[in-house]
Amino acid sequence: MNRLFQNRTEAGRLLATKLTKYAGQPDVLVLGLPRGGVTVAFEVAQMLKVPLDILVVRKLGVPGHEELAMGAIATGGVRVIHENVVRGLQIPAQIIDAVAAEEEVELKRREKAYRKRDARCEVGGKTVILIDDGIATGSTMRAAVQVLKKQRPARLVVAVPFASPSAYHEFAGKVDEMVVFMSTDDFWSVGQGYENFSQVTDAEVTRLMEMNGRSQETARNAALPNFEDTP
Repeated sequence: MNRLFQNRTEAGRLLATKLTKYAGQPDVLVLGLPRGGVTVAFEVAQMLKVPLDILVVRKLGVPGHEELAMGAIATGGVRVIHENVVRGLQIPAQIIDAVAAEEEVELKRREKAYRKRDARCEVGGKTVILIDDGIATGSTMRAAVQVLKKQRPARLVVAVPFASPSAYHEFAGKVDEMVVFMSTDDFWSVGQGYENFSQVTDAEVTRLMEMNGRSQETARNAALPNFEDTP
């Protein structure tokens, strides 16, 4: 591997150079996956001058085998069930409901912590750029893609700074466009691509979302006509 990203901030700025065709487009929305993906997504949204929002996704793990996803829930009350897993393991509906209820508690906690009073951005009919800080197993991104497709975006783009070639090919077949800034055949973890891959805190996500809210408000105000200058 030729280089490392210094941190997620640099990774976001470099990733944005691969997405310049979406800059300033009125129907484009950047979505970051908390926590680490939000740091990357914030930089992309700032450089492209498009809105930023978060997509909180919680995987529904099979009880006793939590690494295996039987579905996912996400922002906006969306639930996706992996029917093949559920049928194959004969998982009853009440088990799915119980796991979903537990994950809903954490999802709502994160929504409240990160979003404060800001309303969610609409996804339907938009070009959505879904961003994380990298793809390892792909379970979270896989769930996020399924959730977003249910909300019918006009175009779905997955963009990450770092992923394996196999991850690139998998998601390239699932979405309209797959963008990876850097890849390596000897990929073994997302952190491998970063000099500083320290954990992102809830406070940092909240800070970035508040900064994003202020910048979007400034942009909206700048676009309003100034009637005071009208003769």
